[in-house]
Amino acid sequence: MIGQGKRFMEETKYRCLEESDQNKGLPQPPLVLPMDDDKHPVVDLPAPQELKMPKLDLTEAINNRVSVRKYADKPLSQSELSYLLWTTQGIKQVTTRPATLRTVPSAGSRHPFETYLLINRVQGIEAGLYRYLPLEHALEQISLEEGLADRITAACMRQAMVRNSGVTFIWTAVRYRTYWRYGERGYRYFHLDAGHVCQNLYLASAVVDSGCCGIAAFFDDDINGILGLDGEEQFTVYIATVGKKP
Repeated sequence: MIGQGKRFMEETKYRCLEESDQNKGLPQPPLVLPMDDDKHPVVDLPAPQELKMPKLDLTEAINNRVSVRKYADKPLSQSELSYLLWTTQGIKQVTTRPATLRTVPSAGSRHPFETYLLINRVQGIEAGLYRYLPLEHALEQISLEEGLADRITAACMRQAMVRNSGVTFIWTAVRYRTYWRYGERGYRYFHLDAGHVCQNLYLASAVVDSGCCGIAAFFDDDINGILGLDGEEQFTVYIATVGKKP
């Protein structure tokens, strides 16, 4: 009997793929999602070129990289959050193709991810759920609902670091952004791309004297429901917590 994982690998081999929508001449999807609601407040972040972060030797950062699950009761600054967002999904250039060139690699520069943030402790930003707007380098306020952190923690199998983090990153894939070019094989690339993004977050967290922990153990339907996603055209792929080291 072939297990589901093996079947996934078999059926996404190139010999199984049909012609892509790109090769059919269909229009490509937007580079980013629009704001959910024009009435949602927007929080401007310090511009990437204005960030003055301490220098850290790359070899040292790689050698010292560990998953940190306990955090100090101390907030991140807005500049530090801005830096973490820029290093994980920051846009360096929009090409005429069009495509976005970002601070992380992505198959075919498709960059399928939207970054949602559960903010618990960031100076000057109310606790709640936000979405990163990479073109504007700003945050869209999604919800300040009471108990939201507890619900997201429960969806992450009650891992307390979610509730205790300064901020929890939730990366969701917009399916068609990658599927348009790669078809069914694109599902592989979501997970490869997520690894690139989260490793940048681990290393960037060290620069701001913080710890990071990636999370793959979560109830997909629960976390998608909290974010208002359908779980098919957009769905959660990876989660990571960040907080000041104790």
